[in-house]
Amino acid sequence: MKTITTTEALAEYCRRAAEFPYVTVDTEFLRERTYYSKLCLVQLAVAGDDDAEDAVLVDPLAEGLSLEPLYELFRDQGVVKVFHAARQDLEIFYVDAGVIPEPLFDTQVAAMVCGFGDQAGYETLVRKIAKAQLDKSSRFTDWSRRPLTDAQKKYAIGDVTHLRVIYEYLKAELEQSGRHKWVREELSALTDPATYVVDPDEAWKRVKTRTHSGRFLAIVRELARFREGYAQARNIPRSRVFKDDALMELASTKPKDMSELSRSRLLLREARKGEIAEGILKAVRIGQEVAPEDMPKVDKPGRDKLQVNPALADLLRVLLKARCEQTGVAQKLIASAADLDVLAAGKRDVPALKGWRAEVFGKDALRLCEGHLALGVQGQNVKVIEI
Repeated sequence: MKTITTTEALAEYCRRAAEFPYVTVDTEFLRERTYYSKLCLVQLAVAGDDDAEDAVLVDPLAEGLSLEPLYELFRDQGVVKVFHAARQDLEIFYVDAGVIPEPLFDTQVAAMVCGFGDQAGYETLVRKIAKAQLDKSSRFTDWSRRPLTDAQKKYAIGDVTHLRVIYEYLKAELEQSGRHKWVREELSALTDPATYVVDPDEAWKRVKTRTHSGRFLAIVRELARFREGYAQARNIPRSRVFKDDALMELASTKPKDMSELSRSRLLLREARKGEIAEGILKAVRIGQEVAPEDMPKVDKPGRDKLQVNPALADLLRVLLKARCEQTGVAQKLIASAADLDVLAAGKRDVPALKGWRAEVFGKDALRLCEGHLALGVQGQNVKVIEI
């Protein structure tokens, strides 16, 4: 198998790839020691059977290699870019060059629409569609080390050669079922640049807390904002700044100076001095000074607040299961348990009532909520009864 290590060789391959209707793409990366993923390998394949000629490995760590020819291919609207579970791959390319490959096809999304269930993993699709087995022994190896082993190369190239078979099968299934539009709707989030932008101002929403005190949350917000910005600027994991448990401790103890900060049980040694310590004290101070009207608020989860009709929620679950079995669409792609609770509480702002989901489930769900449909059992099947 060929490994590309120069910009010229990459440009030549990408010029050839542009003559094909699609190219399959995968990446190998590391993220344990950085905030942003470190790209270690790119795998590419075009339609064909000769792996040596049609599938290649691109080494982004090779000295002097530019990925710009690949990004030009990503911008080419005449070539479909095929990924499996594309989100992390796309984030790498967007952060590196502001590029999102289009047109895009994600085989994980397509498989969930085509009857492969909620867990449409790549290994499952390789086994069921490509009738092959993956050697997983190289999955968690260090992809930044050079030279790559033959086992690593074989594993990596398999991620794009099998993907060709999977793509062509799923594409044919979608053409037969007429569900291309469903997949396009799902991919709109993946092609939205906002998906890959982490705003430090919103970082506090990912911190799990049992306290809903506005003042406490204001301090959490400022600490999370500082941590996210610091980690982004230095390209280090946010946990290297301080972990969530330390953040919660700081929001509770509200240290005023270095002496009080030093008493923290959970703060890393590096965070007890210098820029991080100063940032923590400033964040706590800002959080304590936030005006009441500017304090963050969260919605308390749970059925009680929503005033959910539990019987109706259970009926909606039965209807969802029945519709998904009939259409072969993964349940979690249509509605979550929380979405069903929202519907059963009389609310209507849920994805299940929009787009293709409404056709499969949403319209009947509304009619069930409004008393125009009933559910019965006929043999092993759930039957929808008009009222």
